[in-house]
Amino acid sequence: MARILGIDPGSTITGFAVIEGGATPTMCVIDCIRLPRVDFPARLGLIFEGLTRVIQQYRPEEMAIENVFVSKNAASALKLGQARGAAICAAAARGLPVSEYTATQVKQAIVGRGHADKRQIQHMVGMLLGVAGPIQADAADAAGVAICHAHHARTASRMRVAVSTTGRR
Repeated sequence: MARILGIDPGSTITGFAVIEGGATPTMCVIDCIRLPRVDFPARLGLIFEGLTRVIQQYRPEEMAIENVFVSKNAASALKLGQARGAAICAAAARGLPVSEYTATQVKQAIVGRGHADKRQIQHMVGMLLGVAGPIQADAADAAGVAICHAHHARTASRMRVAVSTTGRR
């Protein structure tokens, strides 16, 4: 199965995780890019540069990223969207296909229900990846996105096999 880079974008902290997908995903790295208090365009550049380094070091084959949710604060949603754009550009510059998942999809894949809280995500990601000790929330969310993508990719692969063996489309 593919090596997957999961991203939880943020304008102050961007979580990332690289996992080996498969029946039992395994962790390569799980961490965060903590951005200094500099002007916003500089932070976007740091997200791009930081993720470019992660891609060069861990050589993922695919990237999965959390979709922007609609926020009450339009300015915050716009900044989050721009952080996502910087992350997507880092992947696109390296030729990685990008898949997007809503927070609800990720929570359902990890915890089994779409309204799980941060602590539940952190706990389940730790259990699924065999991580002992606490995981920073943004890094756990990024790993959750990667695991969600691995599950979706496995299901899609099985469906293609089922379609090809039944002759149906």
